[in-house]
Amino acid sequence: MNLDPTTSITAFYAGRSILITGGTGFMGKVLIEKLLRSCPAVEEIFLLMRPKKNSTIDDRLRQMLALPLYDKLRETDPSVFEKLIPVIGDVTEEGLGLPPVERKVLIEKVSIVFHVAANVRFDDPLKHAVLMNTRGTRDVCILAASMKKLVVLLHVSTAYGNTDRPVIDEILYPAHTDWKKAIKIAENMDENILNIMTPKFLGKLPNTYTFTKQLAEHVINDYAGIIPSVIFRPSVVVATVKEPIPGWMDNFNGPVGLMIGGGKGVLRSVYGNPDLVVDFIPVDVAIKTLLISTWLRGITTITRDPSVSVYNCSSNGLKAVTTKDMMNLAFKTVAELPLEGCLWLPNTTMYSNIFMYYLTVWIFHLIPALVIDTVLKLSGAKPRLVKLYRKIYTANLALTHFLKEKFKFENSKLMALNEIVPEVNRTDFSVDVGQIDVTEYFRDSLIGGKLYLLKEDINKIPEAKAHYNKMWWIDRVLKVWFAIFITWIGFTYGIFAHISTYIMTLFDFSLTA
Repeated sequence: MNLDPTTSITAFYAGRSILITGGTGFMGKVLIEKLLRSCPAVEEIFLLMRPKKNSTIDDRLRQMLALPLYDKLRETDPSVFEKLIPVIGDVTEEGLGLPPVERKVLIEKVSIVFHVAANVRFDDPLKHAVLMNTRGTRDVCILAASMKKLVVLLHVSTAYGNTDRPVIDEILYPAHTDWKKAIKIAENMDENILNIMTPKFLGKLPNTYTFTKQLAEHVINDYAGIIPSVIFRPSVVVATVKEPIPGWMDNFNGPVGLMIGGGKGVLRSVYGNPDLVVDFIPVDVAIKTLLISTWLRGITTITRDPSVSVYNCSSNGLKAVTTKDMMNLAFKTVAELPLEGCLWLPNTTMYSNIFMYYLTVWIFHLIPALVIDTVLKLSGAKPRLVKLYRKIYTANLALTHFLKEKFKFENSKLMALNEIVPEVNRTDFSVDVGQIDVTEYFRDSLIGGKLYLLKEDINKIPEAKAHYNKMWWIDRVLKVWFAIFITWIGFTYGIFAHISTYIMTLFDFSLTA
C-alpha cells in the first residue's frame, strides 16, 4: 500500500537519502537506530565521520554498530545496516573537510539533513567552540543550500542557549553578537588573546558552549530563506525510556551521572540547589519528536512558509523531580541493586552554601583521596583518586549555573506534535511524556548505567550486595567512633562546659532583661 508522505511519517522518509552529522554521538546513535527500525524504507544514510587514531571511519562504524543499542536490529533485520554509508569529513574543518567527490554525491542525492554534531564541553576555548559549533553550522548550511533535492535541514541546538533569561519560549531570541564577525575573530585572532577576552564575549551566558550554540541558531535563521529549517532545542538528554531497550546511554552526563557517582560512593558533595527541579528528556523521546518535527517541516514548502520552526524539547509535562528526590531514589535503588565495588557507602549531599561545599570537598573528597593515593603509590599501584576528584570538582563548577539557577522552557509547540502524529504512525512515534513513570524511569537508568557504562554483570548482584553491606557497617562503626572521639575531646578540654556556661549566661541575661 502506497501511503501519502503528508499523512504518513514513514512514507515521508521512504526512498530518501539522509545526511547525519554527529552520528557517533549519543543522540546521533539513537537517531540512526530509530530511522533504521521505524523507517526501514529509507534509501540510505550518509554519516559524516572523521577517522581517529588507529581507526578508519569504517572501523568506527563497525565498533558503533556492535553496541547493545543495535541488538534488536541485528536480530530482526541486519541487512538494514547496509544503508549506512560513512563519509570522511570533519565539522571543525572549513568546508566540513569533505573531499570533492563525496560533496558532489551528497549534493546530488541528499534530501534531509540532521545536523547533530557539536562540541558539548562547557570549558572549551572560545576559538574551538566557535569553529565547531558556529562555523560548522554555517558550512552545513552552505552544503545544504546546494543540495538539489533538499526538503528540510534540522539543526540540533540546546535549550540552554538562551539562559540569560529565566523563561525561554519556542522563538528565536536576539543574537549576542554577529555570527559572521565571531567566526572571523576565531579564525584570525591569537588564541591566548581570545581566551582573555572570552568573558566579554559571553556576557551573561555561562560558557562557550551555550554562546556558540546560540550563534548557530542565527546561522540557521539567516539561511532560512533558501533552506527549509528546524531548530530543535533539547534540554539535558538522558537514557532511553524503552526504545530500543530501557536505560541505554553512552555517557555520564546529566542527572544519571550524579546518580552513578553517588551510587559508587565516590561523589559525596555537590554544589547546587537540592530543591531545583531537574529538566531532562529521555533520548528516545527526543529522537521521536525530532523526526516528527522534521516530517512536519518537510511536507510544507519553503514558498508557503519560509520561517524557521523552533521547538524546546524539555521535561515540561513530566512529573516534576527535584535533585534531592532524584538522589534519594538513586540511593534507594542501589541499596537493592548495588553497583560493584563501591568506594564508600553511597551518600551524596548537595550544598547551596559555597563555604559548606568547599569544606566538605576537603573532608570527604580531597583528604581521603590523598590518603588512598598515597597507599596505592606505596604499594606500587597507580594513584588515581586525586585526579578523579579534580575532574569531578571542575565538572561541578562548570555546571553550577544549571544546578543553581531555575529556568522554564516553554514547550507547547513540541507537546502539540504528539497530537498531529498520523494514526498509522502512533505505535512507532507516540510521545506522550505524561505517561512516563519517573520513578521507574530513573531506576531503569541506574540499571542501564550499571550495564552499559560500568559494564557490570547483572548476575553478580549477590557479591555487590555483600560489599555494600560491608560498607554499611564500616560507615556506621566509623561514625560511632567519630562521635565518641568528639565527645571525649569535648569533655577532656572542657569544651562542653564552656558551651554550657555560655548558654546559661545568655539565658540568664535574657531573663534579667
